[in-house]
Amino acid sequence: MIHFGLLTAILDGWNFEEAVDIAAEMGFECLEVACWPAGKAERRYAGVSHIDAERVLEDDAYAEHVKKYVADKGMHISSLAYYPNVLDPNPEKSEPAIAHLKALIKASSKLGVGMVTTFIGRDQHKTVDENIELFKQVWPPIIKLAEENNVKVAIENCPMLFGPDQWPGGQNLMCTPAIFRKLFSIIDSPNFGLNFDPSHYVWQGLDYIQTVHEFKDKLFHIHFKDIKLYPEKLKQVGVLAYPLEYMSPKIPGLGDVDWGAYVSALNDIRYNGDAVIEVEDKAFEGSREDILNSIRLAKRYLNNFII
Repeated sequence: MIHFGLLTAILDGWNFEEAVDIAAEMGFECLEVACWPAGKAERRYAGVSHIDAERVLEDDAYAEHVKKYVADKGMHISSLAYYPNVLDPNPEKSEPAIAHLKALIKASSKLGVGMVTTFIGRDQHKTVDENIELFKQVWPPIIKLAEENNVKVAIENCPMLFGPDQWPGGQNLMCTPAIFRKLFSIIDSPNFGLNFDPSHYVWQGLDYIQTVHEFKDKLFHIHFKDIKLYPEKLKQVGVLAYPLEYMSPKIPGLGDVDWGAYVSALNDIRYNGDAVIEVEDKAFEGSREDILNSIRLAKRYLNNFII
C-alpha cells in the first residue's frame, strides 16, 4: 500500500507547524520534510528548513515536539530532505554540505524517521568515470554512518542539469539506470537506495516502468512530479540545448508521465512505502493560494490512482 504525502519545500514561508496543518487538512498521510541548513538558498525550491537538524540533536524537547506534532495529526514523516551537491569541487561548499547531511542522518535516527532523501552530487566539469572515483572517496563513510544509525539514504535521480549554471554535466551523478547499477555495485548496502522520480526520465528518453521493476528492492521513497516536453521547441534547439529550453516541470497530470502505468507498476512490485507530491510548477507561483491550489489539484488527480 502506498502512503501518500507531500514534500514541504513548496511551503516556503510557512513554518513547520503550519506545513503539518496544511498537509493534514488536505488528507495526506506523510511528509517529506525540507531540512536545509539556515542561510541563503542557492536555487529555487532549496534552502527551505521546516526542521532544524542540528537542534534536533541538541534539544530533546524540540525533537519530541516535532514527533508529537506530526503524530497528533495522524501523519508520519517519510524522510528528512536535503538536496545539496556534496561532490562540488569547491570544499567551501562540499564540506558543509557533507557535515549537514551527516547531521541529518543522526537527526532522522533520533526522530525515528529512518530515512534521508538527497542527491549524490557531481563535479559538473568532470566525466562520469571521474565522478565515480569521487563517489568512492566521499560516499562510503556517509553510508556507513547511515548503517550505524539504522537510516536509509534514498538518492533522487534528478540530473540537476537545467541551465548554464549546471552545464555541462549537471550536479547529480545518479540519474540513469546504467549509473545506478555501477554505484550500487560499489556500495552494496541495504541502506543505500533510490528516491525515484519518473519525471526526470521524460526528457532523458528513459523508461521509468523498466526501472521500477529492475530496481524494486532499491525503491526506498517515491516522488510524484511531472514534466512537460515541448517537441516543437526541441526540434528548434536539439537535445544538446539547456533542458529548460524544451521542457518544464509540472504538477502531476499536467505533463507527460503516464501516471496510470506508473502507479500500476508500483502496485505490480507491491511497493508499500511513502510517495510524495513534489511541486515545482512555475504556473502556480503567483500567490500563496496558487501554491495551495497546486497541491490540491495534484492530490485530486493522483487520487484517481492511489487509494
